[in-house]
Amino acid sequence: MVARTHGYRFKSRKLLSKTPREKGRPGLFKWLLARYYRVGDKLAIDIDPVYVSTAPHKRYQGRVGTLIGWRGRALVLEVNFMGERRIIITTPEHVKPLNLEEFLKERVLGKPIIQSEAN
Repeated sequence: MVARTHGYRFKSRKLLSKTPREKGRPGLFKWLLARYYRVGDKLAIDIDPVYVSTAPHKRYQGRVGTLIGWRGRALVLEVNFMGERRIIITTPEHVKPLNLEEFLKERVLGKPIIQSEAN
């Protein structure tokens, strides 16, 4: 018998699969959110199975990291994993703000909207 391989996505059928309603390429929402990330933000790692090459390892799925910088269009996150500090480099498709509602109110919708002088 041939030895079984243990590749990058080994034992991740449920973890890295989408429901039929979620399938297809994602919209621009995550890329537009990335414009508002600042160093020090808490981001949750949520792997998008569409983009395999830029995804962090499956062991970091659901972990919370702190944004410590940018590398081109990629994010550099610091994650505490089993008492050790780990550096994760990934793209914005695989992260989301820890509290999305607060983030949208504070950063995206909190910008002043120009009102018309008709009032």
